[in-house]
Amino acid sequence: QVQLRESGGGWVQEGGSLRLSCAVSGGIFSASVMGWYRQAPGKQRELVATISSSGNTNYVDSVKGRFTISRDNAKNTVYLQMNNLKPEDTNVYYCKSNYGPRTYWGQGTQVTVSP
Repeated sequence: QVQLRESGGGWVQEGGSLRLSCAVSGGIFSASVMGWYRQAPGKQRELVATISSSGNTNYVDSVKGRFTISRDNAKNTVYLQMNNLKPEDTNVYYCKSNYGPRTYWGQGTQVTVSP
């Protein structure tokens, strides 16, 4: 059973920083594609960033230059460093793991950015 647990969310003022973590248990983390997504109330969940098993990264345009996704295979953990946060970054952030045809999600962590 693969389980994902996010942490690191919270409240921050505009321009501040937060680092999200997603610890994965079970499965084969090093071979998994990991991603961060976010969802606001009443809206669809959207991709924020992904990182492949080899470390290739991909970002949505709105976070390029501000967010950095990284992974530590020794700790089975993926991170999202978020700098220069804006009020529109306020969302619930979810961690996702893809291994072959299987997809797993974490429970989400709230990020709130005040003006």
